[in-house]
Formats: sequence, structure tokens, C-alpha cells
Amino acid sequence: MAFFIEAVYLSFLLATTFEAAKAQPDANMIGLGATLYPSTQPTAWYSPSKRFAFGFFPEGSGFRVGIWIVGSANNVTVWTAQRDDPALSSSSTLGFIDGKLQLKYEQGQLQTIVDPPKPASYASMLDSGNFVLYDLYKSIIWESFMFPTDTILGGQALDPGKELISSLSPIDHSSGRFHLKMQYDGNLVAYPANSAEDSVDSYWNTGTMNNPKTKLILTNVTGKLLLADANGTSVIKPVASPLPRVNGSLHRATLGYDGNLRLFSHSFDAEGKSNMSTEWEAIADLCDVKGFCGYNSYCSRIDGEPQCFCMPGYSFTDLNETSGGCERNFTGSKCILGKEDASHINMTSLNVGCDDRPYFLAPMGEKEDCNHSCLEDCDCDAAIYSEPTCSKYKLPLKYLKSTTSTVSSTAFFKLSIDISRNQDGDTQKQPWSTILALSLSFVAYSCIILAVFTIFIFKFHIMKYRKLLFETRTTGLIKGFTLRTYTYNELKKATRGFNQELGKGGFGAVHKGTFDRGRSFVAVKRLEKVVEEGEREFRAEMRVIGRTRHRNLVRLLGYCIEGSKRLLVYEYMSNGSLADLLFKGQWRPNWDDRVRIALDVARGILYLHEECESAIIHCDIKPQNLLLDESWRAKISDFGLAKLLMPEQTRTNTHARGTRGYMAPEWFKNIPISVKVDIYSFGIVLLEIVCCRKNLAYNLSRPEETLLPAWAYNCFEANELDKLIRGEEVDRRTFERMITVALWCIQDEPALRFPMKTVMMMLEGIIDVPIPPCPSDEFSVQY
Repeated sequence: MAFFIEAVYLSFLLATTFEAAKAQPDANMIGLGATLYPSTQPTAWYSPSKRFAFGFFPEGSGFRVGIWIVGSANNVTVWTAQRDDPALSSSSTLGFIDGKLQLKYEQGQLQTIVDPPKPASYASMLDSGNFVLYDLYKSIIWESFMFPTDTILGGQALDPGKELISSLSPIDHSSGRFHLKMQYDGNLVAYPANSAEDSVDSYWNTGTMNNPKTKLILTNVTGKLLLADANGTSVIKPVASPLPRVNGSLHRATLGYDGNLRLFSHSFDAEGKSNMSTEWEAIADLCDVKGFCGYNSYCSRIDGEPQCFCMPGYSFTDLNETSGGCERNFTGSKCILGKEDASHINMTSLNVGCDDRPYFLAPMGEKEDCNHSCLEDCDCDAAIYSEPTCSKYKLPLKYLKSTTSTVSSTAFFKLSIDISRNQDGDTQKQPWSTILALSLSFVAYSCIILAVFTIFIFKFHIMKYRKLLFETRTTGLIKGFTLRTYTYNELKKATRGFNQELGKGGFGAVHKGTFDRGRSFVAVKRLEKVVEEGEREFRAEMRVIGRTRHRNLVRLLGYCIEGSKRLLVYEYMSNGSLADLLFKGQWRPNWDDRVRIALDVARGILYLHEECESAIIHCDIKPQNLLLDESWRAKISDFGLAKLLMPEQTRTNTHARGTRGYMAPEWFKNIPISVKVDIYSFGIVLLEIVCCRKNLAYNLSRPEETLLPAWAYNCFEANELDKLIRGEEVDRRTFERMITVALWCIQDEPALRFPMKTVMMMLEGIIDVPIPPCPSDEFSVQY
């Protein structure tokens, strides 16, 4: 009977909430043309009760756009727009323009942050915390409640397939390390971000499988957190119930930056200040949150607070971010006839457990047997003995946690004898046999150097390589990165012996790899040139891409450093390169798709040139380095030739680098280069995107068409641009604008090429494109 009453009551609450949402807009209507500013009034639009605000709020040294609870300490944010984009400057504005919410930057560039399915006529910040857009007939056509970030409010639901994604920290509202998903099977599950969403990755769930179309609802009146059916008429399971509600209070459920789901209540005093109380939290011990500590580290409670510690023989990747994981600070031994060379390897024990899947699981009589089994196993980096079972694991380990004294299990970790002796305080000298072997090896090696000149050359290169490796370590190349470290064997297995090649460049090949039993894919770049060339390529790519974070740049996931082996692991771009799309397909890509791809590439270059801390010159913009993800979004890859500029530097001297056909003329004139070399390359790529052909094509029926840049300008000058697309249906204004912009980009004189921000505004039609002069007729220099 109580269950039936609860269901009826829920239906009544939902109905009254939706009716209130429809009836409210006239009280606080926002019309077209309304504008907000970060640091001058108006900065926000408020709900009628002044409990919620939509607008600019400060974050770090910049601003973001979102919704927050007014009067709360530090402005508790409940929704954030474009949360993974760079913070906004104080010169930005937000306008309700052309039926959309659009950001306008200092240079006039526009970015749409809310784009309803049809143009909106009105907007309103409701007292429920929902920001809505209405059409001309005052029907809701977009609402923030349908696109939650890390919070749901009273009257809001988390529908099947949708998720809450935690913030990165209490003061950084970028996407964080955890997400809470309302699965289609009816189970509400919390996972670490970027996990395979497998049962081994889950750290909290409601156990409500086999209930399709279930959704999570936070009731508006009582503040109860419930799982209900699609119609909201039947309660599947109560999740949390707060204390009796104080009159005028409101509730929110938030997935915190630490991965814990909590229910909060906010009451307000006479002055409108909010008093926040925690009503419920899903997890009592944060060490139970998988991924709370990063790779190769474990969580333990110290004085009741969770803290992260590295495994023995490991150190934090970033000392300022102990949750970012640890990396090994010793070199493993060699495998001899399938067994580990134990002469330089020891095992140490620790009372921790592991929720990762072991690659070996079998009963063993004693824990010493488990220890010895891992010590001899080349693939084993750690083992856990829980009587009578021995489990063996490879690196990296994701889900380690200290165990209580009541849990009978012991973990063993493999590390070098030198490190284990330092930890135990043993300072014994190396045995005489080792010293003698080293001495004989040195004498023999010296004789070979004196006898054979070629060995001397080899030694010279090895010394240079070691010098570069030392520089890598001492300059802290990896310091500051929170990237995953992989072993060579792990990547070799993931790529099936590097047998599925995706492409090949000057420094090595890129191979397709798979993890999590085929559920996730990666691209593994294997640097094959040894000594300084390969090391410089590796360091350049790590240094450059480690400073970047943009949706139009390929994301670096991790790396491998083992001896002379250098590998980089990137997100897998399932639709290949732009070169494949333009030049190898049986038909031309859709015109709208080509326009979107061109804008994607332009945004990526704009970020490198003007939005990074230090400007980055890519130096090799070409279709082969522009990759397409599963959504056909274009991303810039291959930063091995990139050049960083100092903060006050606009030009730099460097040797010629890049690909012929896309290299700016200044590369061949031995003069300092600037970001304008990338703009030239982009101009060539833009012509190729528009015309769907390479910039140099032989065996054509018309010889004048061989060189695309020269032919494009001749067609432009003769007002015969239709020849470039051969009757294809395109948007005429956009087509002409793109050709004209491309001709400006490939001007011989760098000063005539517009900056990337201006190029971007021209492509988007924000500013007019003037008539370009004739580019140099010396295109053939680089062919």
C-alpha cells in the first residue's frame, strides 16, 4: 500500500512541476538582443525568486558561462556550458542573437553555445534552476535540464543513456575523472571516466538491472532521489531521502569531483544567503571509489582522510597532484628462456588489494609460492595471495586499495634489488664477481674500439643517445603529465605484434591497437629511427602536445619508454585521414561536411597559434596529418616537427621541415619563420578540400590544371570558379569565400597572409574578404 501511495505522490509531483515550468516564463522573460558581460553589468539573468542565476561566473583567471545558486558560498555551480573549452576573457560577451546563445570574442568571432532545434524568441531563468528557450508561441524548445553536467535539481530527471560527469576539482568545472550513468538496463552505475564501463570498473550501483526505461528523478517538493519508470508513475527504487524539508529550501544531487554522489539541501535566510547541508552520500569511504588514486598507486585512510600512495619502487608522476598516478623508477630485468632474471629483482609485500582483472588466477598452497611464481614470471609485476588463491597482474594497476587487518591477503610487488636494499637500509657492496665481470667487459670493449673504427662511430652515436636520454630525465620531460605509462609488451600485445599498420611517417609507423577485449581502440605511434632523431621526435611530440587541450587536436593518452624503445599512444581516429577522404574515395564528400572539416582545421590551428600559453608552429599541416574521428570531426595530429615560440617571440630560425607542396616559400629562403608558415599550408589544404584533388596532379587532360594554386587563381581572375568544382552543387557564397580566403593564405609574402583569427572570421562570414593579389608564380620551387 505504501509503495502505491509513493507512486501516486510522485506522479502528482512531476505533473505539478511540469505545469509550473510552463506557466512561469512571462514573469522573467528575456528577449532577443539581450547581452551579458563578464565584469560589467549585467553579468547574469536571474530567476524570479533570485535563487538561481544564468551568466558569467569567475573561474581561475578567466570566466565561464553557467547556472549557479545565488547566495551560496563560492556560488555553487549546477550547470556549465562548454565546460571543456578554454576559460573566457573579460572582453567576451554573451548575446541572445538570431534565436541562439552566442559568445562573442574580443576580435568579433562568434561561437554558439546553445543552439535550439529552431530559432528561439524568448528565454527565461526559472525558479527550478532550469534555463529554457521558447519559440514564438512560448513553447519550450530547449532547456538546460535536458543536458545536465554534474548536477540534477528538484524536478529534474536523468533519462536512460544520459550521465552526470564530475568536475575536475572544486574550482575547475571542466569534465573530471568520474561519471554516473543511467544505463538502458535500468541500473544507475558510477564509473571512472574513460573506463570500459565493465563490471570491474563500477564502484557503485543501485542494483536495478532488468528495468529498461528507468530514469533517476529528484522530486521537487520532498527532495527524494528516486528511480522511476519512464512515465514517472511507478517507483523502482528509492535512492535517498532527506530530512523533512525546510520551507523554501531546495535540493540538488551532485556527482562530486571525488566521484561520490551526494544529496544536498539549501535553505535561505531573510537576506537570501544559502545554508548548505549534506543529506546523503552514496559512499562512506572514498577509497572505495575506483580511480580515486591514479595508475600504480593505492588509497589508504590516514586520520580518517583518504590519501594516495605509490607502490614500492614507484614515484608520483606529479608531486603536486598525488591522485595523478605513479611511474616506475627502476628498470626491469631481462627474460632468459622464458623466466625472469632474478639476480637484480626482488619482491616486497604490502597489505593492499586489487580490483583489476588478473591475467593469472589459480590456487596455491602458500603465499611464498605465489611470491616465487611472480618473481620468475616475466609478465608479472605484482601478485596478491588470498588463501588459497594467487592472482598475478601486469602494469599498469588501476584499482589498488589498502586492506583492513581482518582481510587475509598479501600483495607482492616486483622491484630492483638496489631499490629494495635502500628501502631496508642495506648498504652492502656489490659482490666481487660482479665487479670482475664489469672490469673484463670494459677491457674487452676498449680493445674493440681501438681495433675497429666503425665500432667507434657506433659508440659515438650511443653516447649522443645517452646524452639526450639524460636530458630527457633531468629536464623533467614527463613531469607535469598525467598520462598513462604502458609497457612495450603491453603495446605489442594490444597491436598484435604491430601487424595492423594505419600509416607511416618519416620517423616510424602508426599501428591500430585494442584494449578491454576489443571494446576500446588506440593508435600506437612506434618511433623506429634510433639515437638522436627518434629521441628528438619523441621529446618534441610529448612537449608540444602535452601543452595542448582542444577538441580539434588528437589527444595523447600515454607513452612507453623502455630502453631505446619510444612509443606514443593516441586516441583512435576511426575514419582515417582527410587525405583518404578527399583523394581515395569513389565520390566527393558532401559539401557541408567539407566546410565543417575546414572550420575544424582552422579552429585547431587558431588554438595552436593564439590560444596556447606559448604559440606553437605545427610546421607540417597537410591532409595526411588531419584525422577524422567517429563523428567526422577533424583533428590535427603529428606534432613531431612542431616548433614552440617563447612568450615574447614571433619568429624563429630553424632548418627546413614539412612536406613539399605545403611548405611556405620562406622555408626555401633561409629566413626566420613564423606562424604564417602554417597559414600557407592551411591555404593549400583549403584549396584541396574545396576542389577534392591534390595540389599537384599529373596526367590531366588540361596541363594548366596541374598545379592547383595557380589554376585556382587563374579561375578566380577570369571569374570561372565553377571549373574548380565541375558542376557540383555547393553554397555559392561559402564556396567563393573559401577560395578567396585560400588565395590570401598562400601569398608569397608572409606579411600579406592574415592571422589565423582573421582567417577564421572570414571563413565564418563574420567579416568580408577583400580581393586578393596574385600569389607568387614560383609555386614550382618546392615540387
